[in-house]
Amino acid sequence: MRLLFAGTPAFAKVALQALLDAGHDVVLVLTQPDRAAGRGLKPKPSDVKLLALDRGLRILQPASLKQPETQRQLAGCRASAMVVAAYGLILPQAVLDLFPLGCLNIHASLLPRWRGAAPIQRAILAGDRQTGICIMRMDAGLDTGPVLLREVTPIGARETGGQLYDRLAQLGGQCILRTLEQLSTGSIQERPQPEAGVTYAGKITKQEAALDWRGPAELLDRQVRAFDPFPGAFTTLRGDMLKVWRAEPAEAQGVPGLVARVSADRLTIACGTGGLDLLEMQRSGGRRLPVREFLRGCPLEAGDRLGA
Repeated sequence: MRLLFAGTPAFAKVALQALLDAGHDVVLVLTQPDRAAGRGLKPKPSDVKLLALDRGLRILQPASLKQPETQRQLAGCRASAMVVAAYGLILPQAVLDLFPLGCLNIHASLLPRWRGAAPIQRAILAGDRQTGICIMRMDAGLDTGPVLLREVTPIGARETGGQLYDRLAQLGGQCILRTLEQLSTGSIQERPQPEAGVTYAGKITKQEAALDWRGPAELLDRQVRAFDPFPGAFTTLRGDMLKVWRAEPAEAQGVPGLVARVSADRLTIACGTGGLDLLEMQRSGGRRLPVREFLRGCPLEAGDRLGA
């Protein structure tokens, strides 16, 4: 099928790779402009752009899709559909109307739950037991369009945001191929989203990753998992920031934030309810380390306090 593709991060790269490997004719790739990154703040191409360059695909990086000239370029491609995955730009109605089969979005949640920018992290934070991929025909609303295909997958009890991201990226690639095949044969069943059960997945802020030890251990555990790898759950020790990369709920009592126990491979912190075993940590400017190694460079003992 003759397609346009719009996407930016690794999640979208997986879908583009799946389309190319399946033999679809991707005549144009849209991705966000290169962003300054790293210590030198040099412009860095997106994951999607790197793949498109490697495969010799035509690339367009507009700052907006509202310009008439950009819309004329898209129309000139004469594609049957546009596949969209984590693109990051709003598609105006004029663009949505360009393609006979519409603009098909690969969304990483079970719509209408978790419409918006960060459905993967929000699902883990909320303690959801399952999530999935929806292929949605886009309309003018925020992830409000009808669903063409829905695939459910459980969320692992210890799964991190990064692990779930990778799994859903693969699943998204599989789902868009199935959707395009069904569209080509006219066998697709389009279903409007129900009005009940709508939730919104707002963008993640770094401040949300601060661990408030007054909360229950189960919530803090979900924060650690949801925010791995970005932005990374954190606490403080004597004014210095500590990242917490791996943890699990434990039995503990005491003042929230107090070090309840120190053993060879874990550091138990009292929470508002229960405790949290810290298993992998990182000092500012340091590396991610198992707690055994972390404690060699940053000794702690029972009675010390985090977050103070």
